[in-house]
Amino acid sequence: MGLLAMPAFAEPPAAPNDVAQPPTDVDSLVDAAAIDAPVADAAADAELEAMAAAQARDETIEIHDRYRTKGEQLEESAEAVQVVDTSAARQRTADLGEVLARTNGIGVQRSGGLGSGTRFSLAGFTDDQVRFFVDGLPLELVGFPFGLANVPVNLVARAEVFRGVVPVRFGADALGGAVNLVTEDDKRPTYRAISYQTGSFGTHRMTMVANQKDEARGAFVKLTGFYDHTANDYPIDVRVPSRDPETRGQEVPAELRRFHDGYTAAGASLELGTSRRKWADRLSVRGFAAGYERDLQSNPTMQTPYGEVVSDLRTVGGVGRYQHALGAGIDVDLALGGSRERSNFLDVGLCDYDWYGACERMRARAGELDEGNPRDDTLWQNALFGRFVVGKQLAAAHVLRASVAPTYVARHGVERLRNDAGNFGALSAERDLLTVVSGLEYAAAWWDGRLENIAFAKAYLQAARSSARIPGTGTERDLARDTARFGGGNALRLRITDSVLAKASYEYATRLPSAGEIFGDVLLTNENLLLRPEVSHNANLGVALDLRQMRAGSVRGEVNAFVRDADDLIVLLNAYGQRFRNENVYGARSLGVEASAGWTSPGSLLVLDANATYQDFRNTEGRGDFAQFVGDRIPNRPYLFANVAATLQRRGTLAADDELALSWHSRYVGAFFLFWESAGLMETKRSIPRQLVHSLALTYGIGLGDGRRVTLSGELADVTDERAFDFYGAQRPGRALFFKTTAEL
Repeated sequence: MGLLAMPAFAEPPAAPNDVAQPPTDVDSLVDAAAIDAPVADAAADAELEAMAAAQARDETIEIHDRYRTKGEQLEESAEAVQVVDTSAARQRTADLGEVLARTNGIGVQRSGGLGSGTRFSLAGFTDDQVRFFVDGLPLELVGFPFGLANVPVNLVARAEVFRGVVPVRFGADALGGAVNLVTEDDKRPTYRAISYQTGSFGTHRMTMVANQKDEARGAFVKLTGFYDHTANDYPIDVRVPSRDPETRGQEVPAELRRFHDGYTAAGASLELGTSRRKWADRLSVRGFAAGYERDLQSNPTMQTPYGEVVSDLRTVGGVGRYQHALGAGIDVDLALGGSRERSNFLDVGLCDYDWYGACERMRARAGELDEGNPRDDTLWQNALFGRFVVGKQLAAAHVLRASVAPTYVARHGVERLRNDAGNFGALSAERDLLTVVSGLEYAAAWWDGRLENIAFAKAYLQAARSSARIPGTGTERDLARDTARFGGGNALRLRITDSVLAKASYEYATRLPSAGEIFGDVLLTNENLLLRPEVSHNANLGVALDLRQMRAGSVRGEVNAFVRDADDLIVLLNAYGQRFRNENVYGARSLGVEASAGWTSPGSLLVLDANATYQDFRNTEGRGDFAQFVGDRIPNRPYLFANVAATLQRRGTLAADDELALSWHSRYVGAFFLFWESAGLMETKRSIPRQLVHSLALTYGIGLGDGRRVTLSGELADVTDERAFDFYGAQRPGRALFFKTTAEL
């Protein structure tokens, strides 16, 4: 269960109008995962009336533990899922990437500060091998094109992390698993929230959420927005030519600030809809616009500084969604959407910059990344997607569900400063990619819900089309590639006691190549239409413990073992000068264990949490370019990491409805090699050093009545100013101080 993700303050039992009502339709097996104890609405209403009557008589009653949050219900289902609650994180300054990195089994590597490139990993699988969603819809197609870690945490109510076995309702191909970000539920008819954060390195972050609901008519409107800006001018350790006349020309160490690493992002969305109609349980239309601008400071290993290289991206689009129970045990969930994205990359500088930010000399030819090869590139991507899910309740606690999810992507672009002779993977080619993922699942429960099973099958279809220029000829040719694959799996959950769950799950998973991997991108990646899908045998076996309201406090814990046996892994390799290309290069096997434990003292004065992950991810391919490295760990990926957190908290410190919390967090990552461990001499190997980074946060919140609340938070990140690296040579920010104000009105 999601340790280190619990709210900073243990909440009292929910009031009757806030409890998570047990679903009674077929969604109980999928969306709410409440198959454990199906209860009719009438029975629930009767119990609530009894509670109200008892309260009127000043009697003490016990609330049945079936009134758990939706996240808790999902964790207790058969699905291989971990839920990360963000209620405490929304009051603090840590971003979503940091919050997820504090969760067992999850790795988040960053090449710098806010807005930098990130690598999210589950059981060693990274990048497009893990799929990301917002309310069940693809992250990159609904207004968040800058990656999971940079999504504002205040727009997220919880994150659902699926470990290698992905439910068919997402209509997704994934090798390592999936992450679904759930936005704030409509708990109140009227809700307003705004947050502002500022701190080191010129950082400013703002979010806003406002929703209004007409309870009588069911109509609702929701507006969200965010703005992020940072200079990212944090100190780094570099080697520079000496300015001392006696040692001029020699390289010496220096601590200097990054000078060309700014990042600005903004976005907004507007959703209109209606609910609780005879013809629709919920119907909504959402429009969005978002974008970012990013400076590029250096090459990946921070050896060569850049002073003018920039990129930016803009996206607009919309999505409509219809959900309804048709009767006779049938429900439907339909979503249709589209987006248009434009990305630019500009590298036309003539200056050769040093780490002081000065123009050291003028180049003979433009181009900082590759002198003589300047870049002024634009890529347009149009995408249409749909997801159609229909379920049929066959009997009590027995559901058959089918889904189909088509996605169509069309790309074209222009490389304004390149000629045909050297134009590898020209953006001007028309490229189209159609992907269809379908699924069928049967979910059932026995023994009063103590045993739950979900069996499923999936089908994958992909058609890639491209017109490509033949270098040096000026002519074009049409290229095509079609792929069809099948997969399936099973998830099983046994409730051993009311406090102990055992889970086992398996999927023969397929991950189809993405448009960026097949067609390249506007930055540095060439096309490869011959890419094959990645496939993997994924299995999990785990036990979870949750003991609440004991005399000694509450205890929770989980142990999960996993195996991932994959073939045809897609890896980005150097192909031509400064250009790269994705290739199917090897098979790999990841064996590992994830463990977490936590304790909350009586009265919730002290909360302790800890987790650790070990993964043995090794090359198993005995053929091709990497045959000589059979048995080696997959390079450049951490294999041992752990988190420890402690929170002291107190209610009623200065006022009756206030909360004060002091939190400490430590994260450890073991050292790992940049290249294959059997290549070269041990004493000359490049490695990413062991990391131990601490942070300290102080939070004070006070209630203003009627559900309104104001929270002030301060956080000192990297308390000991540890030199931290997630990638070789790419130094992350050191000690930093941030402040945040959040108001819920």
